[in-house]
Amino acid sequence: MIKNIKDKMLLYAITDSHWLNGRALADVVKESLDGGVTFLQLREKDLNEEDFYEEAIEIQKLTKEYNVPLIINDNVDIALKMDADGVHVGQSDMEAGNVREILGPDKIIGVTAKTVEQALLAEKRGADYLGVGAVFPTSSKEDTKVISHDTLKEICKAVSIPVVAIGGITEENASILSGSGIDGIAVISAIYAQKDIRQAAESLKKVAFEVVGHK
Repeated sequence: MIKNIKDKMLLYAITDSHWLNGRALADVVKESLDGGVTFLQLREKDLNEEDFYEEAIEIQKLTKEYNVPLIINDNVDIALKMDADGVHVGQSDMEAGNVREILGPDKIIGVTAKTVEQALLAEKRGADYLGVGAVFPTSSKEDTKVISHDTLKEICKAVSIPVVAIGGITEENASILSGSGIDGIAVISAIYAQKDIRQAAESLKKVAFEVVGHK
């Protein structure tokens, strides 16, 4: 496992080809890495297994070059096949304990949590970090419910593993999360829907640093 995972959580980017506008995913990801993304999740719901795997291998070359962890969304089989740094699973996916059995002790496992109970259970079953949200309304997932910032604080206090806030976070509203106890912010469109992806990542990283600094 990449050491000091907590230090890697600051600016957590999640890919979404919806925003590519004809550009290659690897090119867009490289721009975000140049801008300072510290953690990357490959999340491409519309690609078939073969295409997803090919994209993943190409992206992996980049993340290794930048020493940034690459996490695969949901697909444990592909994460195992390509030897990714880990996988992120939701509450409706495999339990963290089952994922750990498949991937082994050295891989990073992230789990989505919306309540203190879910967070504690994920930690108990071997999760390395939590993705908590949505903390703001988001268009990325139409059925996502927004959790209160009080709940976010309670989750951060309840667990000892890193917590990343996700859902509707932008450069403009991220500072509202200061004092919550999070270790980073996770974003999709706040980076990949922007005209200048590198600049967007640079700006968000500065904001994230301030937010995390005021835990």
